[in-house]
Amino acid sequence: MIENLDKKIKGYALKNSIHYGGKPNPGSIVSALFNEGLEKSEVKTVMPKIQKLVDEISKLSLEEQEKEYEKFKEILSERESREGLPELPNSDKDVVMRFRPAPSGPLHLGHVISNMYNSLYVKKYGGKFYVIFDDTDPESTIKESYTQIKKDCTWAFGNVTEYLYASDRMELYYDYAKRLIESENAYVCNCSAESFKELATKKKECPCRKKTVQKNSGDWEKMLNKKDGFAEGEAVLRFKTPKEEKGMENPNPAMRDFPLARINLHEHPKQKKKYRVWPLMNLSVSVDDIELEMTHVIRGKDHKDNAQRQKMIYKVLGMEKKFPWTFFIGRIKFSDLELSKRKIVEAVKEGKYSGWDDPKLATVSAIKKRGYKKESIEKFVEQRGLTESDKVISSKDLFEVLDKFNK
Repeated sequence: MIENLDKKIKGYALKNSIHYGGKPNPGSIVSALFNEGLEKSEVKTVMPKIQKLVDEISKLSLEEQEKEYEKFKEILSERESREGLPELPNSDKDVVMRFRPAPSGPLHLGHVISNMYNSLYVKKYGGKFYVIFDDTDPESTIKESYTQIKKDCTWAFGNVTEYLYASDRMELYYDYAKRLIESENAYVCNCSAESFKELATKKKECPCRKKTVQKNSGDWEKMLNKKDGFAEGEAVLRFKTPKEEKGMENPNPAMRDFPLARINLHEHPKQKKKYRVWPLMNLSVSVDDIELEMTHVIRGKDHKDNAQRQKMIYKVLGMEKKFPWTFFIGRIKFSDLELSKRKIVEAVKEGKYSGWDDPKLATVSAIKKRGYKKESIEKFVEQRGLTESDKVISSKDLFEVLDKFNK
């Protein structure tokens, strides 16, 4: 049992309560006690003590709590848990985490809230936090987004280790594509999207799946060939879902020979006409996570299928044991805020808003312009904790919470 347990419980309860404006969070107190050496088997015994102290502390004014806290702060661990965030598994050493914004418009509050977890955990454990511009879709990439997103991330997180650009890593993606082809885990498909979808729905293999490695290698080179290559839409590189995953009979249609790369002749804002074959998310994300040695990934629930696809890629490359620990965070749905980047960009162009930092928007630049501090968003995230539950919140309720934390 922890030495001076009762005093440490009260100390952490007071600190937590002060952090959240006078309302302590029992879960955060337990998380802090784990850093002191609390065992999971002891939680049931300790919880009644925590709840009793929480009830007592809640009756005190914030000023009284701060005065009382001075008596206990000296006995608390220097490496205390960040408020509201539970411990990560496999975190006995530095962690490596990331955020992959698409430069297709301004970042909004939803982006920052979802990815603040990654930033906070890297601050807590030490390690690296990468921001990787997911700019391998030439048509949706907006040049001015690069600068704005970088400004937003620097302000919101404050601990970005390095900014990387997926479009600068194309040769690396090509190398992995070749590895997958040569190991018979990928093939070039010449079927139309409609034909392949029809076959996949019936759990049938397309004729291209039986191509030899030599034929696929030649067709891959033809995809890359600017002079005499395939035309846009004539070929796509597909992952060959392995037999142990039931191949084209996998019960989840999204797992059946999903695409890895396609031809897109649209001029890229950064790379211009340098490339004609662009990786899709599951190839670029898998490669980057492998090469950057990602340890933990916290992402939205809408990426569950993508995570499963990426795990397959790791597996066929013999790297399954290195697949990062993954948590699927619940979505925060704002009932009356426009968060679609596409719609925001269109509305700004039409003059409905003065710019991406218009105070009527929930973009990061607008929030900053309105005088909110990044610490208010951190506290919002910490109080919410890691949860798979979705939450619907109005702008009025959201800003009331941020106002409370923005002191």
